[in-house]
Amino acid sequence: MRINENFNKLRQNYLFAEVNNRVKAYEAGGKKAIRLGIGDVTLPLPQAVLDALHKATDEMGHSDTFKGYAEYEGYGFLRRAIAENDYNGRGIDIGYEEVYVSDGAKSDTANITDLFAADNAVAICDPVYPVYNDTNVLNGREIVLMPCSETNGFLPEIPDKKVDIIYLCFPNNPTGQTAPKEYLQNWVDYANKTNALLLFDSAYEAYVREEGVPRSIFELEGARTCAIEFRSFSKTAGFTGVRCAYTVIPKELTFGGFNVGQLWSRRLATKFNGVAYIIQRGAQAVYSDLGKAQIAKNIDYYMNNAKLIREALNKLGLPTYGGKNAPYIWFKSSRPSWDTFDTFLNDAGVVTTPGVGFGACGENYIRMTSFGSLENTMEAIERLASVKI
Repeated sequence: MRINENFNKLRQNYLFAEVNNRVKAYEAGGKKAIRLGIGDVTLPLPQAVLDALHKATDEMGHSDTFKGYAEYEGYGFLRRAIAENDYNGRGIDIGYEEVYVSDGAKSDTANITDLFAADNAVAICDPVYPVYNDTNVLNGREIVLMPCSETNGFLPEIPDKKVDIIYLCFPNNPTGQTAPKEYLQNWVDYANKTNALLLFDSAYEAYVREEGVPRSIFELEGARTCAIEFRSFSKTAGFTGVRCAYTVIPKELTFGGFNVGQLWSRRLATKFNGVAYIIQRGAQAVYSDLGKAQIAKNIDYYMNNAKLIREALNKLGLPTYGGKNAPYIWFKSSRPSWDTFDTFLNDAGVVTTPGVGFGACGENYIRMTSFGSLENTMEAIERLASVKI
């Protein structure tokens, strides 16, 4: 018996596990850190969602409304709500049967690779959300890095060599940057021309504030024949601890004579028992009038935090990126990322995320999130003002 030796190609510790270890060591002495690093929300679930969760829980206590195994692709009531509100209502043609409910965009962006051969070349940004890279390293695929820096506005350029699978994330994690429509159209045209697949992570689309910034890859002409989109209720509606997300696969998407949506359904039926009925009812409430209003209020709260962080860093002479259409603020320091991280933690008790943890091109950068409370955000800003970086 042999293990998967590709594990040896991964960094010893997952980025956020290493961050957590250092924070634990800091707090072991009785000190308390303010966490503006890992992107976990702090506001509680919207009341509309809670009410739906309680109602669905009560239903599980009666034989006539009890639900057992969930439908693999998700219940029709949620799939229809997603298609109608997130797509059709915005002029995007997506049918509910093209929506597949899951327990998280993180797992979906990893699990989708089960559908494709290991000899496909995968293009990912540098810096990038670690899951894209690590998943494909474990599968033994060739990784083609697309450097993202101030020079290209943190927008990856189409690789010189042929690639088969391309991960894109906008609004971006970790840089917080958005992509113009014309830019994304170039990627769609490239994918259709070369028979490549775009994996588009749109988990932060609800944070877009500016008009004209694409929220979905399916706003682009031709995307239905080359793209899959991933979205999540985690950062939108506070589901980080509840777990619900969805993937959109158009009916037209085929490779090698295989329909990708049908393959995904088969994969779900084999390895997944569906998201719990109670959770899906909670997610459905996101689309109620009350749910929409409460969620919009929460997002406004986080984006106000982002504005405060961005302005405070600018006053310290640190140019920032993101924080306008995304909950992440990305900025450059004069020292290696982990050194700056340790200084912020040990001298100010503020947790950030070292940019190098997202890739070599993230060295000297730091990511901060706006998901803390307003009080903690203000306190962190005051503390950082006295730290030399």
